[in-house]
Order: sequence, then C-alpha cells, then structure tokens
Amino acid sequence: MKSTVNKIVILGGGTSGWMAAAILAKSISRAHITLVESEQIGTIGVGESTIPSIHFFNDLLGIRSTEFAKLTAGSFKLGIQFENWKLPGEKYFHGFGSTGAGMWAAGFHEYWKRGVELGISKPFGTYNLEGMAAKAGKFAHVQGGLNFAYHLDAALYAKRLKAEAQRHGVIRKEGKVSQVHTHEDNDFISHLELENGTRVDGDFFIDCSGFRGLLINETLKTPFVDWSHWLPMNRAIPLQTSITAPPPPFTRSIAHHAGWQWRIPLQQRMGNGIVYCNQYMSDDEALNKLQSDVEGEVLTEPRVIKFVTGHREKLWNKNCVALGLAGGFIEPLESTALHLVQQGIMQLIKYFPAYGVNDLEVAQYNDYMTTDYQDIRDFIVLHYCQTQREDSPFWRYCREMPLPDSLQNRIALFAQTGRFVQRKDEIFSDSWLQVMIGQGLIPQRHHPLADELSEDALAEFLESIETDIRKKVNTLPSHQAYLQQYCQSES
Repeated sequence: MKSTVNKIVILGGGTSGWMAAAILAKSISRAHITLVESEQIGTIGVGESTIPSIHFFNDLLGIRSTEFAKLTAGSFKLGIQFENWKLPGEKYFHGFGSTGAGMWAAGFHEYWKRGVELGISKPFGTYNLEGMAAKAGKFAHVQGGLNFAYHLDAALYAKRLKAEAQRHGVIRKEGKVSQVHTHEDNDFISHLELENGTRVDGDFFIDCSGFRGLLINETLKTPFVDWSHWLPMNRAIPLQTSITAPPPPFTRSIAHHAGWQWRIPLQQRMGNGIVYCNQYMSDDEALNKLQSDVEGEVLTEPRVIKFVTGHREKLWNKNCVALGLAGGFIEPLESTALHLVQQGIMQLIKYFPAYGVNDLEVAQYNDYMTTDYQDIRDFIVLHYCQTQREDSPFWRYCREMPLPDSLQNRIALFAQTGRFVQRKDEIFSDSWLQVMIGQGLIPQRHHPLADELSEDALAEFLESIETDIRKKVNTLPSHQAYLQQYCQSES
C-alpha cells in the first residue's frame, strides 16, 4: 500500500456511487477520482424516500430544497403514516419534528402521560406540527418551521450528482470488471481489470457494486452480519403507477399479514411496493396483493428483489470502503438507505487516509458505522415487536422473538419509568417516542416534575400547544399548490 492516497476508484454508479463521487470531488481536491460503471448492469434504483439528514449533504453540494424537489420530480415528506401496525384498522403518524415541549429533565411525553391519567390529553400526534400539517395536506418553507425530507426519483438524483461530480473532475469509465487484482504482500486491492482490457489503478477503492459486493465481499471476503432473525423481511416488489390525486406530503406504510406495503407520492407518479418474508408469503401471493391494491395506470414491470438484512462486519476493510447495498441493507421501512450512504461518505472524509491506511482510523470508522447500523436496526425492529397483532403466524413471531439487548433494555426502561435515553448523535430521537406510543407502549409512570403543574395548568399547557400548531397549519398553503408554484418538475 502506498504511503499516500491520491487515486480513488469507485466501482458502481447509481445513487450511492455518484453521491460518493460528487462530495469527495468537491471536498478533497487533491484526489483523482475514477468511477467505473457499466450500462449493461442495472441498478436497484427504487430508493424514492429520504429522511431529513439529506439536507446536510445537499447543502454541501449547494442544492437548494426547491431545486431538489424540481430536479428529482419529487415532493416533500413530513413523515410516515403507519397503518395496521398496532392493530388492523388503526393508524398513527411518525412526524419528523419534535412533539410538544418539555424540560431538560422531563420530556413532553411525561406531561402527556399525566394528562392521559387525568383524561385531558389528546392522541400524542396531536402535538406534533409536522404530523398535523401532513394530515391537512399542507406544506411550505417557513422560518423556524417544518422539518421535512423528500420523495424523489433516485435516477434523476443520480443524474444530477453525476453532473456535479464530472464538473469537479471525476472521470467515468464504462465497462464491466473481469478481474480484481490485489497486492501479493498485504492483499490490498491494486487495480481493476475491465472486460475491454482497460486497467484502472487506485490507491483506495469504494465498493458501490450493489448486493454482490464485488470488492468488499468477493475479493476481500469480508463476513456478513445477518440480522434476519430480528428482521425476517427478505423480499420486495416495487411497482410504479400514475398518480391519481394530488400527492400528500407523507409516505404511507400499510401493514399486511406477512409484512407491509409502501406508497410514496412523487409529482407525476406513485411509488408502490410490497415488503414480505417468503416464509409467510409466496412471491406470487405478494405480487397479486400488490397489483390488486395499487391505483392508477401501471408504469413499470414488477420484479422481485431478494435481500438479507444486515451489514458487512467491516464497512472499511484494507483499502476499501463499502457503501450502499455493498455494505449492508436495512429494509426501507424508515427510508434510511441514503442516510447510511451519506454517513459512510461523511465518515470517510473525516478519516480520509491521505497518508495511507491507518488501522486506528479504520477501527474508528467501523465502530461509528456499525453503531449507526445497530441504532437503526433497533428502531426498525421496534415497529415489529411492539405490536398487538396476533392475526397471523408472522405477527405472532414478531411479538415473541428474542430482541437485541440494546432494544430490550430501552423498551423496558421506557415502559417501567417513562425514561428515554439515547446516544448524543443518534439519528432518530423524538421518532422513538412517536413509534413506541403509536404502537401502544405507554409508560407505567411519569416524571414527578409533571406533577408540579396543577390539573388546570396542565390542561392549559396542552391546549396551548395544540392551538399554536393549529394556527401554524392554517397559515400554510396546500402541498400541491406549493409544488406547483415553486417546484414544478419538467420531467
């Protein structure tokens, strides 16, 4: 391995590859970046939904939010509506903003819990601005206002990223890899050999080759950490249709007897899909259910995507970092795929091996990324295990399965005391409260600080929050009107 890193080779395009190329080229001017991709190899390309962390990435590239929605034919996303997850026929909303207002020692949910005991609290989501705006079909950029993400066309996003990357000097090479060569003394990757005979040398490699993981898996033999015993979903079928009504500013997640379905509204189409475990639902049954539930004209051919939830034991191994599907996959329930790509890139820049690969920096990178994966894993598992459904073998399995200790401890602490503890830089915060309470996990007790308010004062406090949210929502334009005025797509 050279003592300096100047040549970076990215294997694979798509959203992951071009995200890495664009931000690395802009951030590290000394790097010579080559991206290798083949038009003969398609991308999964069904990522249609994001979480708010994407703003940081787009801000670095100078992409404004209205421009982003326009160039990706996208819409705005204030959260996710979960239907049938607690019980068939019931629903709750996970909004992206904070719920209510609390104190440093006692969160809003503590006051809300006391209000429940007194019979004066309304449903928890009533006190979340983003959730109430979403249900009203409202959206706008307002100062100090809504926390939001996007629904997007991933292919259009990749196109924009590609243009940005090439503007900063990234070289694209067309071709399929025939062989990956490594150094004899340390097994670090030395170069790629393409089918057309082209040799692509590099000091450092980024694997964005999808589930195959040509570099991280097939070449470096990096073990995979399998989480399917906690997250048994292993199939997805995407299907795009024409949109039949103005797009709402939220994603729908609709549980069924063996998994769930998504509905993601873009400006000119609806992204649909079904996620399931083939142990409880066959591919044919899943496809029939999906086709019977969609609305509008079918625009794409359905295809079954097979996956296993988990991640590479090392996301950085030797002189290779794996991003996207090559590094791992957590099902799309909370739209974290692009976030994990973004985190992988940001941490790589933080620990960029300018003077050669350092084992201590590699360990720090892997510790950060695996912790991020584990935090997201626990949050996703929460949706499944904290259910009251017993109407199918799948849901009975989810209710009874052993949980990761980290999740079990967090659930037990909240259930018994109302306390909620998390890492400082954890991506989901108030979201945990919304999902736990939305799925019926109500703490047994509340913090004693909530008792310091009289019943009348507590009722006034709760009502003031609800009133303030209602006033803010009433001032907002409809989501459709906002899109038409500021973000109308030409695609």
